[in-house]
Parts: sequence; C-alpha cells; structure tokens
Amino acid sequence: MSLSITQNPSSVALAQSPTAFSVFESNAELRASSSFQYLSELYYWTGSLTESGSTSQYTLTKFPNKVGVGIFDVSRVLSSTFQTLRAADSSSVQFYAIDTYVQYQSGSQFYTGSHVRSDTFKAVDGYDLFQSQVNEELTSSATYFPMMTDGPQSQSVLPGNYGRMSVWIGPETDVSHYIVSASDFPGEDQSTALPATSNNTSGSIVTIPMTVNEPDWPISTSTKDYKIFLITGSNYNGSNQIGATQFFEEKCPSKYDNVRIKWKNRFGQFDYFNFNLVSTETFNTKRSKYQPQIGSWDGGTLSYQDYETTIQNYIIDSTLNLSVNTDYVKEEYNDIFKQLISSDEIYWVYDEPNDKVRPLAINTTRFNVKTEKVDKLIQYSFNFTQGQGYKLIF
Repeated sequence: MSLSITQNPSSVALAQSPTAFSVFESNAELRASSSFQYLSELYYWTGSLTESGSTSQYTLTKFPNKVGVGIFDVSRVLSSTFQTLRAADSSSVQFYAIDTYVQYQSGSQFYTGSHVRSDTFKAVDGYDLFQSQVNEELTSSATYFPMMTDGPQSQSVLPGNYGRMSVWIGPETDVSHYIVSASDFPGEDQSTALPATSNNTSGSIVTIPMTVNEPDWPISTSTKDYKIFLITGSNYNGSNQIGATQFFEEKCPSKYDNVRIKWKNRFGQFDYFNFNLVSTETFNTKRSKYQPQIGSWDGGTLSYQDYETTIQNYIIDSTLNLSVNTDYVKEEYNDIFKQLISSDEIYWVYDEPNDKVRPLAINTTRFNVKTEKVDKLIQYSFNFTQGQGYKLIF
C-alpha cells in the first residue's frame, strides 16, 4: 500500500480559482473496496511558515474517481477565509497544506492508512482567467508578475496623481529591486531595493510608487514619462528582468474635474484609472409616508395646530450616484475594464494626497467591448452608487 500526492497547486495560488490536490493509492485491490475513501485534513494559517498548528480546520472526503484518483479542490474553503477588505489589509495571503490518508473497512473494522503531508503553499485573494491551466504558475500565466497587475503596458497619468503598485516578494521569485527609468532623463535610471524576501504572509506583498508624487519616488528630478520594471540583483544588466515593463506617460489635464477610481483587480490588489471627461453626481431619495392622527384628542376640546399634517414622512433614504466617462483609450484597456466591472471592492479617490476614498458599488452590468479595427476610437462610460449615502446613519 502506497499513497502519493500526484498533483499540487501552484506555489502562489489565486484562491477563487481551482486549487487542486490529486492523491492516488497504488493498491488496486484496496481501491476496489466499496468503503475505500481518500481523506485530506486541510490546514491554513497566517503568520510564519511554521505556525500551522496541530489541528486542521477541515476534513475533506473523496471517493476515488474512475481512474482511482481523489481530487481535492480547496479553493472555496480558502477564498472564504479572505474576509477583510483590501483597503484594510494590503497582504491578503494564507499559507495552506493538506495531510492526506486513506480509510477503508475490512470486516467489521475500519482502517486508516499512513499519512502523507503536502508541501506548504500560499493562497492570494484573487482569481485566474480561462485559458490559464489549473494550478499554472503565475510566472507563466501573468505577464507582469511579480507585479500584481495585468497592466496595461502603457498607461497615462496626470500631474496630480498618486498611486502604488503591489509586488510579490515571496521566495517563489528572485525579485530584489525595481527600476524606474525616466525617458526624459535617461541618465537617471534608479535601482531601488525591495524589502528582503519574506516567508511570512504579512510580508509577501509590498507596494512601490507608480507616480512621481509618492513620497518615496526614487528619482529626484521631475519627470513626465517613465517606465517601471523588476529585476534580480541590484543593477540591470539587460538579462535579469522579471516580468514585463510598464510604461507611464503624463497627459495634460482636461477642462473637466478628474475622477480617479481604484479597484481590486484579479490579484486582490489595486489598479487605477483616471476618468477625466464629463462626470456627474446624482442625488436620489426614497421615502415612505404614513397618515398620522391630527387633533387634540387628549384635550378638553378638539382642535388642531396649523403645523400638523396628515401626510408624514417616516423613512427617508438617500443614495448618491456617480457617472464617469473615459477619454479615448487603447484597446488593451478592455481587459482592465472587465476586471473593474467584475470587482467587489471599488473606491473613488477624491483626495489623492491623503488617499481619502469613497466606496463605490458598480451599477454597470455590461459594456460593449470595442476594438480599434471596428470602432476606431474607444471610449467607455460607467455608473456607480456611492457606498456611503448622504446621512451618517449606521
């Protein structure tokens, strides 16, 4: 009798997508028993690599499939553990592992086989996309990883913008520095060290500046156009880059007030966009009414006051809607806007220097995906409801 784990998750899994372990018992006679089952004890935890504890959180059971394998997809359990908003927790990471064994009945007795413990893996609050394979490594499926974004490759920024980009610095990658290269000051390429690689969930993700206004922006000279990429080692040598490069181009402000939106992307981190054409806010109210009894029925005589009414509002609720429009954008923004419309955490950054935000819920449920070949010029509109109404009522 020999039990083995034949499929493991990726080293860093996006927990909303399939996260599979496959186990196999080599003894065919044992597998043929109608009572035979695979069991897996699931452990998950935060903190250091060694803090798993001795008690599992879940016990999962599977009968063997047609080829005798037990497949355990732990994604739904793992994704349910991410309860904190990204705005409150910049490192939404969990360690996890399974301890698997078999169980079967012989006569009137139940028997348990020897245990096999998996390696320890990390899960992030995010999701993969179709065309990626189950358990595929992010280094293969995500163009910019260890940057935790899907781009796009070329982005525009406005002079007053702030913003930060998340980078994975766990031991699964060899990233050690990020490079900011200013095209208008080519001699001022700046290599900046990232924190040391961490085997603690709280230190697996860090943020780096993506705009010149951030206080830790590494180039002292004011620059308009620049690129950011990641490397191994401390200096770029032409062959030690990890992931693709992101380019940023400064645009002149339009005559309209800019609305800067950030949202949780598929990696569980924030992406940003400037909606710098016409934006409108709409104030909506919803009220209920009842007919009160007027008159001095408890007095000696019946009368009424001129301020009494037979129509009284007793519930008045209010909502604030925000409608925004893009400038002309490139076709590569289509995938980013799909993530915006699918996001469960969106904010209007109304005070960028102080990172003051208003939570939003997106109302737009569909948009026609435009292409440069068909539509020539691409613009989109989105509608949101603000998550905080007008009255401060809990």
